[in-house]
Amino acid sequence: MSRAVAAVVFYPHEMITYSIIQKSQLEGALRLDAEYYQPEYFIDFSKRKWQPIGDALSLCQYGISQAMNDEKIGYPIFKMNDINHSFLFDDEVRFADIPTTIFKEFQLKKNDVLFNRVNSEEFVGRTGIYKLENLESVFASYLIRMQTKLDGDILPDYLNIFLNSAYGLKQIRKFARRAVNQANVNAEELKQIKIAILPRSAQEKIAELSNGSWREFQNSKTLYSQAEGVLLEELGLKDFELNDDLYNVVNLSDVQSANRMDAEYFQLKYDKLISKLKSQNSKPLENFVANYSTGFPFKSENYQEHGIPLIRINNIKRGSLDLGDTVYLSERDYLLSPKDTARPDDIVLSMSGTIGMSALIPSDIPRCSINQRILRFKPKEIDENYLMFLLNSIVGDYQLAQIGTGGVQTNISYKDIKKVLIPILPREKQQRIAELVRQSHESRKKAKELLETAKRKVEEMIENQAK
Repeated sequence: MSRAVAAVVFYPHEMITYSIIQKSQLEGALRLDAEYYQPEYFIDFSKRKWQPIGDALSLCQYGISQAMNDEKIGYPIFKMNDINHSFLFDDEVRFADIPTTIFKEFQLKKNDVLFNRVNSEEFVGRTGIYKLENLESVFASYLIRMQTKLDGDILPDYLNIFLNSAYGLKQIRKFARRAVNQANVNAEELKQIKIAILPRSAQEKIAELSNGSWREFQNSKTLYSQAEGVLLEELGLKDFELNDDLYNVVNLSDVQSANRMDAEYFQLKYDKLISKLKSQNSKPLENFVANYSTGFPFKSENYQEHGIPLIRINNIKRGSLDLGDTVYLSERDYLLSPKDTARPDDIVLSMSGTIGMSALIPSDIPRCSINQRILRFKPKEIDENYLMFLLNSIVGDYQLAQIGTGGVQTNISYKDIKKVLIPILPREKQQRIAELVRQSHESRKKAKELLETAKRKVEEMIENQAK
């Protein structure tokens, strides 16, 4: 007769939560920590056919631990931050200078699935599939690369979507070993996660949705590049050399006027860009700001799982908001700072860390709050898509990089941001750029919708077949 073991989890100021575990289950899992046995992680595997992920894999491999550089020396190396919306993107990829022998051992292949094994608890288990072609690249040590068997029961796209679905995330949270500000799921534990065996035809439909999503993401990127081409052509910057120079000679009056004497501020490339912009019809950003605020210092104890979205710096990407790890506020906390409420078509811009990245608040977020070190403003007398695009382009990027201050972490203030020069192109060119940006956003939105549809279908098929 199998003995039962009670795993008890205590929560301060709450009723005791516990679950009753059979001794056979306890021994099979090789885990004694109570968190592993929380009821919220329970899945009834007897209702349909499941198998450990490890049985479906031909390869399960840790990446390489290697110094990275931003000078594009060596091979692109993908890390956790390059996994977004269930795919790997090379927009901000870094490089690793490694021998050819190591490259060949860790070279990424199309449809490899990568799993983030260690980070803060919210990021452990972030999973994406590699769809990039004609790119020779590798992956970092805190990622695990999975390749499915060619003649096996599991397609790589289905594996990726499953791990991003409720059934995958529930098991990832269960296996995660927690420490102070960090959690971990190793390769052996990853292989123990069970995946539902769906019919091949059903998995192929999931793969169609996944590939459709990837195509929309790529289309979004292409449209955005077209907008950049129009802008640079109009500003005469398409073939404009903005390389780093070894030195620059400045007058003492320039140092006094800028109230800066650091070499970074006086790089020649910034002078070249500013001179070019001044020769165009440019005006300071403050001319196009109806109202603004710079965020409120909400504390982690204000965060909750549902309610009114709180936009934090890590949510702001270049040209879009990533709400994958959004935290929320209660109505009471939301009202702590009414001026930091953001509405659709407001622009938000990061003022700390990776400075200058900006995005529009989308129409499907009727209201949200802005955390500290974020500039929120309502544009006026200019198309908001055009302005947001300019701030993310070389025009805004260089100017904001120049005015950034600080040591370990760069910061900028609204006092300086409002002086950023905004070139005013002919109206038809502004409209052309804005339309391309809008189309880019639409493709990106469609890509996300296809992903959500794929995850929902996986969950529905597992639930329906269980019945």
